[in-house]
This record gives sequence, C-alpha cells and structure tokens, in this order.
Amino acid sequence: MKRYLILEDGSSFAGEGIGASIISTGELAIQTTNFGYQEALTDPTNAGKILAFTSPMIGNNGINAIDYESIDPSVKGIIANDIALNISDSENFEDLSSFLKEKKIPAIFKVDTRALVHRLMEEGTIKASIMDTNDEHAFDQIKALVLPKNKSAMVSTKNAYASPNVGKTVAVLDLGLKHSMLRALSLRKVNATVLPYNASPVDVENLRPEGIIISNGPGKPEEIIDKITPVLDQFYGKYPIWGIGLGFLVLSDYLDFGLVKLPQEFNGINYPVIEQNTNAIWQTSMNIDQLVLPDSIKMNMNREYFDLHSELNAGFWNIKDKIVATAFNPEGAPGSHDADEIFDYFLQMME
Repeated sequence: MKRYLILEDGSSFAGEGIGASIISTGELAIQTTNFGYQEALTDPTNAGKILAFTSPMIGNNGINAIDYESIDPSVKGIIANDIALNISDSENFEDLSSFLKEKKIPAIFKVDTRALVHRLMEEGTIKASIMDTNDEHAFDQIKALVLPKNKSAMVSTKNAYASPNVGKTVAVLDLGLKHSMLRALSLRKVNATVLPYNASPVDVENLRPEGIIISNGPGKPEEIIDKITPVLDQFYGKYPIWGIGLGFLVLSDYLDFGLVKLPQEFNGINYPVIEQNTNAIWQTSMNIDQLVLPDSIKMNMNREYFDLHSELNAGFWNIKDKIVATAFNPEGAPGSHDADEIFDYFLQMME
C-alpha cells in the first residue's frame, strides 16, 4: 500500500506502507545506527519521534526478547530505504512487520532516505506525518499540530519498582531509562530502585541509597529541572550523582554550565569522544540535541570528555563533589561498549 511521509515545509516522500495503517505525526529524526534498530525503536528517548534510518536495510535480524529498551515503544513511526520482510524461521525471533503491527507503529520503506537526510540537514527539527495522501489538507493538518512537551513525564514510570541485587544500593530517577542501563548495573550486582522523574527527596532518602542516577530520556532540561532540583539540593555532595543523556543536561543546567544546541541532533551509535587526560577516543552512542560549552565550566574536573565533531563538552566527573555526567550512553546498547568503564568509576565513588 502506498503511503506518504509529509513534512511541514511542504515536501513529501512516497513509499510502501508496512506495520500499522494508522496516521501518525511526530518530530522527524535521523537515526544513524547501522545496526540495533530494535534498541532504537524501543528507546524511550525516541518518544514522539518518527525515525528515519540511514542504514540501507533494517529488519533482517527480526525482533528478539533480549534487545528491548522498553516493552511499549513510544516512537511515532519509522522510515527506511528497505525493510526485510522475511527472516529465518525461528520461534526466538519475530519479523519486524508483525512487531510494528502489534505495537501500532506505522512505517514506510522504499523511501529515498538519502534525499530525506539532506532535507533534514537543511531544516533541522521538523514536524512530519505518515499519511495515506499528500494533498493540501494533509499539509494544513501538520502545520497546525503542536508537538507535546515534557515527554519525560509521558515515559517515566508512574510507580517505583526494584531491580534487585546484592551489591551497592542506587536510586534511579527515571526520565526515560533504557533496560540496558539496568542490565549494566545488574551485571555489577547493583541493587537499583527506579523512581518516577518527579520523586521527592524523601522518596530518595527512604531508600538509603549509596548513589543516585538521573537517567537518559526525551525532552528538554528546562521542562523538568524544577522536579529534579529539590533532589540535587538535598543530596549534591552527599551521595555520588550520575547524569546520563538528559540527566547530563539537567545536571549541567543545575551547575549553571552553558548548554549549546547542536546544529543536528545526535541520534545514533557513531559519535566519537576524546578523554582529555589520556587522549583515548571512544566511539559512543548518543541521543541528545545539546552539549556543554567548555569555557562555561568553572570548576576543576578530574576528567572531561569532548565531542570530536563540535569540540563541545560531552562528559565530566569530579571526585570531590561526587558527580559524573555523560551525554553519551555508557552501556553502549546497541554499541559500542568503549565507555562501559564509566559504570565502574561510578561504583568506585560509592566506596
């Protein structure tokens, strides 16, 4: 069935529809990962987005039970050059088309994604819709649409829950966390309790944590900083605190560091960062649209990480104040695992 991706600038891209046959609207985002489409589709940080994959083909490995980043995906659709319709006959894998129908996610393939990426590079953030027509009424609808704000409130857990283990106790503020982060903590025997994004200092203190993580997630730091500030006011310098992704932006904003909007949002697995002391270069996974202006950091850091594309600050840690912050996702799902050791640094802070 022929379907259309229409953009608010008046352009449209035709292709073959697959998955759910619903009309869907969201923010169009380039997804640069060459593998790990399941992780991208189920990552809560992509809530409200229509993902345009730059990989020539997705879906050839199907969907498995291990690589979910959340059980209920919150993406609004996917766009691809090609989607594998047939995979190996195995009970352990579900084909992507069936998954998309099950999760009510529309998709279009046989789209000129190279031309689409070039258009997005020119426009920056842009609203898009997956529709059955590309007539004037369809464009009027998308122009009138207002994208939702405070997406962290949409995807954050409503109730606290445990990811139990026998080691250090950590409170995780859920701004849209990934299952792979909990898996990385569990591999280190961390006893984690996940709290809603708007948990109070009392909620945190009652857990008697040895550390606090402010997770990755969708949205802007200014939308949630007022919810996180009471926790930071209460526990900054008392417990080790680690901000990841959106948590990195929130912690940077709290410290009054200058946030700089990137020309193009980072959304993929191929973003190199360099560590200032060793000049080690890590290939990292990022899903973020702002980084920190280095000159705005007025405190001495034990380590800093810089994005090689923009030379902006993409991470730091300070032993004295017990803080770690990374714009990148150190668990690496779907890859690489270069920055995995950040988990161990954080655990050492809790000693």
